[in-house]
Amino acid sequence: MPDILITEQISGAAIAELGRRFSLTTEPDLWRSPEKLKSAVGSCRALLVRNQTRVTAEIIAAAPRLLVVGRSGAGLDNIDVAAATAAGIVVVSTPDQNSLSVAELTMGMMFALARHLPAADRDTHNGGWNRHRFLGIELYGKTLGLVGLGRIGFMTALRARAMGMRIIAHDQFINPDASAVTESQAELLSLEEVLRRADFVSCHVPLTPETKHLFNYERFAAMKPTAYFLNLARGEVVDENGLIRALDEKRLAGAALDVREEEPPPASALMKMDNVILTPHIAALTREGQERVVNALCADVGRVLAGEPARNCANFSQPKNRRTAAT
Repeated sequence: MPDILITEQISGAAIAELGRRFSLTTEPDLWRSPEKLKSAVGSCRALLVRNQTRVTAEIIAAAPRLLVVGRSGAGLDNIDVAAATAAGIVVVSTPDQNSLSVAELTMGMMFALARHLPAADRDTHNGGWNRHRFLGIELYGKTLGLVGLGRIGFMTALRARAMGMRIIAHDQFINPDASAVTESQAELLSLEEVLRRADFVSCHVPLTPETKHLFNYERFAAMKPTAYFLNLARGEVVDENGLIRALDEKRLAGAALDVREEEPPPASALMKMDNVILTPHIAALTREGQERVVNALCADVGRVLAGEPARNCANFSQPKNRRTAAT
């Protein structure tokens, strides 16, 4: 009967230390079978997941001993937080620990799009030497439009400013005098104005009912035909059919997607486009970022199981109306 059940690939020294303190079971493919997960979760007091495990109300109902759900990463769209809260279960995540990794890849994607690096690399590997085919642009003097100016958007803005880019942003939840705005010298605008003016549009919003398919054909068609779109947030924020249509019609110059509507994605026209960069949801996957994530996650899970308050909690810091951590 494990205290802790891990349903995806989460490892590191902090996990090993947690295993020395509590009974721990790792089944990295368990997320693929909701029925098996439902059966396995019944005896555990802590459930650790990444983004692929769907922690539904049904799963939560099948876990009478569960005290804490730990999400290795920032987004909580795969966890029914309301159901967990109603059941008195603490939900913890790592909202800031991998932000730098994501911001750095965002900058890397912009460089790669601006200089056609993947296409030039493939062509050269195939024996080509077509220098003038890959005429690029500089980032200096270009306008970066950030949709979402939270931690990742802010860190991206600072790095883009160091490259001489102008920063415009849309974020309906941020105050104009917030430090993220003043320090990045971002100009806050409507979404429509950001799309109209930006040379690069980078998405950094969570997945919510309001942001699902926020970027559709009409939004892409509103961008400059010379502009590039980047999504390193959540795949469902983008209507991929709309993006494909916009690219086919040359409504924008290219795109970089680290996340997809369905993961792993099915075959798609995007895979055949030289002006589209596709990566397998790796924005947060750096050694340093993952070490910070796992350390913070394990620290909070250990606190809850020891009867202490969590620090990075999405609802409350200690279980409510449940067995105590000591039982």
